[in-house]
Amino acid sequence: QVQLVESGGGLVQAGGSLRLSCAVSGSIFSLKSMGWFRQAPGKQRELVAAITSGGSTNYADSVKGRFTISRDNARNTVYLQMNSLKSEDTGGYYCNAQGWSSTTYWGKGTLVTVSS
Repeated sequence: QVQLVESGGGLVQAGGSLRLSCAVSGSIFSLKSMGWFRQAPGKQRELVAAITSGGSTNYADSVKGRFTISRDNARNTVYLQMNSLKSEDTGGYYCNAQGWSSTTYWGKGTLVTVSS
């Protein structure tokens, strides 16, 4: 059973940076891909960034050039570096993982608040 635990959220001013971490219990190699989703108040959860086991990445258009997803296989951790934050980046950020058998895992989330 895979468990995901996010950390690194908080309050930051517009233009600032945060780095989110997602610690994976169990081996990160058991996962086909991992990603970060976010959900703003009153809105649906949306994909922010994803990374495959091979290291391929994709990003939502709204964060391209500002956010970077990466993984540290030795630490079983996935990161989301967020720069040039905007007020519209505010929301709950959730770590997601896809197993090779198409099982989906979710973390409980971490809150990011960007003040303008």
